[in-house]
Amino acid sequence: MKAMLFAAGLGTRLRPLTDTLPKCLVPVNGRPMIDYPLMLLRHYGIREIVVNVHHHAERVEEHLGDGSRFGVDIVYSREPVLLDTGGGLLGAKRFLDQDTFVIVNSDVLIDLRLDEVLRFHCDHAPAATLVLRKDPLADEYGAIWTDLEGTIRKLLQHEAPGATPSPLEQYMFTGVHVVEPLIFQYMEGREPFSITRTTYPRMLADSERLCGFPFDGDWQDMGTPERLAATEMKLRDGSLRPHFL
Repeated sequence: MKAMLFAAGLGTRLRPLTDTLPKCLVPVNGRPMIDYPLMLLRHYGIREIVVNVHHHAERVEEHLGDGSRFGVDIVYSREPVLLDTGGGLLGAKRFLDQDTFVIVNSDVLIDLRLDEVLRFHCDHAPAATLVLRKDPLADEYGAIWTDLEGTIRKLLQHEAPGATPSPLEQYMFTGVHVVEPLIFQYMEGREPFSITRTTYPRMLADSERLCGFPFDGDWQDMGTPERLAATEMKLRDGSLRPHFL
């Protein structure tokens, strides 16, 4: 299985740190933040990884190299123009379009049993499985609703066609998903676009099955100074101990 790490973002919320440093290399308890999702993938035997780069791309490539010192094989999808998640994924199509693959945001630290997600995806056979979590700020992040079987019925403001069963469970997206190459049939163009705001709603409208995997473990978004500091504190005091480290 292959994977993609999104690492091209500008990290504007982390300025001035990101004025001279790519967001994914901002240190978190002594490690660049991209090392955490990279080690998660490696822990579960995923060795072939594509990383998209844009902002200070040369610094990212210098740190990761070909991946050999991390025990993985890394290739790069270079974006002269920032393409957002959808455009970034489409740019890596040739690397990923042969089989099921995993996508992880590089600014997320999640203590996830990835094998359980993969088993869920295999058992339910959707076009994509999104790892979801309960959060009081779900509306702020972008709420996603599933039925009791885990099928996504509403994503942001987009609803699946047909009758909607009740009750529905509300979640937010963690930035980890398992995806089938079918997704590329719903992607086109050279302009930047988002997977969650553009591609998944398009698939939902076309009755492609999307599933949500409910996750209630440790999850940290490291995209703001406050969240970055909170993650560092938890790692230092031992209240956050990712099993894959």
